Amino acid sequence: MNLESIKNIVHKNVYDHLINRGIEILRPSQTKSIEAGLLEGKNLLVCTPTASGKTLIAELVMLNSIYNYKGRAIYIVPLKALANEKFDEFKKCYPDLKIGIATSDMDESGDKFSDCDILFCTSEKLDSMIRHGFSWLKYIATIIIDEIHLLNDTSRGPTLEVLITLLKIKLPGIQLIGLSATIGNAKELSDWLDANLVSDNWRPVKLHKGIYLDGKVDFFD
Repeated sequence: MNLESIKNIVHKNVYDHLINRGIEILRPSQTKSIEAGLLEGKNLLVCTPTASGKTLIAELVMLNSIYNYKGRAIYIVPLKALANEKFDEFKKCYPDLKIGIATSDMDESGDKFSDCDILFCTSEKLDSMIRHGFSWLKYIATIIIDEIHLLNDTSRGPTLEVLITLLKIKLPGIQLIGLSATIGNAKELSDWLDANLVSDNWRPVKLHKGIYLDGKVDFFD
């Protein structure tokens, strides 16, 4: 799908930002996400390979919501290092927006982030802020959950599951976008999220599988 084909359904600022970054063609997962209701407020579970374009899917829905004054966004990541990486990336790409990051281990309400358009944080941090009175949560329209397959992680999964449940209760109109490269029970998870499932096997570099033994790799046909 050409970016030109969505010019009339996304805010002009979104389109201009992407064109300025040299993005003219949408990847298969991005096209499928749009067709599945990404820009229409639908919950999505996107299960596609690494480097297939999942971050841009998140950007499209967050930015379109922000520029159209529908609401702000929270981007949940599993690790502080990933939060820092995304924060730096978005600060560079979108200097006109207020980008925030919350990764401190200190308990706090999070009100100091009340002017953020996009807030990057871990699930544990967001859970803590909500429990300490996250007063501007009502202004959030979009929640991105990166590496959502960690719901199956014995140490971090329960917190993430409770957090998603809490968000669905507190914000019944919220748009949830789950992202993952690998989910064993994608259909069951999408049903629980009340989300449309988007899956695709396209990747920018072909994946070859083989067996390494004694300094030699025998690739499968």
